[in-house]
Amino acid sequence: MKRKLVFIVAVMLIFGLFAGTVMAEGTNKSKGEKADKFKIPSSVLDISQDNTYPNPTQDLPYLQPSKLTKELINSADVEIENPDLIRILNESAIQTSPLALGYRATIYLGQWPLNYESSETSTNWEYEKINTNYYDNRGGKTPFKIHYKQEMQKIVRGGLTAEIQDADEVKKMMLIEASKKTKLPLSFTTIIGGATKKDQVYNVPPKRLGYLYAYAPAVNEKGKVTYGEVYLVLKGSKKSIVVKNVTHQGIGAWIPVQDHVSYGFLVSETPR
Repeated sequence: MKRKLVFIVAVMLIFGLFAGTVMAEGTNKSKGEKADKFKIPSSVLDISQDNTYPNPTQDLPYLQPSKLTKELINSADVEIENPDLIRILNESAIQTSPLALGYRATIYLGQWPLNYESSETSTNWEYEKINTNYYDNRGGKTPFKIHYKQEMQKIVRGGLTAEIQDADEVKKMMLIEASKKTKLPLSFTTIIGGATKKDQVYNVPPKRLGYLYAYAPAVNEKGKVTYGEVYLVLKGSKKSIVVKNVTHQGIGAWIPVQDHVSYGFLVSETPR
């Protein structure tokens, strides 16, 4: 009986170790897959040093909440991430007195998009075609080298996939979340200047036409926005935020990757 008990315990320990190993491998694999999901492929090059149009650095509109703002945010039943609302709370000052017994006030701060919750983030490395370089080498006897040169200035714009209330504030929250997840330089507008070049060489064989296509990549962000009516409530020396009439709305957005170009090279016997 004792041997049987020892055997069962041993089997359970071995199974536990094996399960733990499998779980660890699964977790590591999951983390690896998540990291690879946003890894920049070799066909995408950084043109920040080559771009003839200097795009301004996109400063994420995140604000560090003040001590008072943190206290108010933590008192709310709904998570508050809207940087514009945080800025207003940061600029506010509330003086209360422990002797203010019976003092009571409710201040309506308006309806706000309070937070954005991401459900899916993906990349499209060929979001918008911005340029084509080509060479006809059908009469040539040796390979001809071509490289990327932007023929005309191109403005690439992203945006929300549907109309939504307080769109600018929603875009800020989506930009923060997408940048955090992908670690990519994102902006709703990016410009590729005319005559921007890259030294990467592509060979067009004899008796062939070569096409070098350039694309602006972008991130597709999907999730939901939480709206609510925000009230500042003062009771004696206590202060808090109360959120009423909470609603949710699904939304998506395309956000271009700033100063990056994806290249596709095609060789053909006939014109395309």
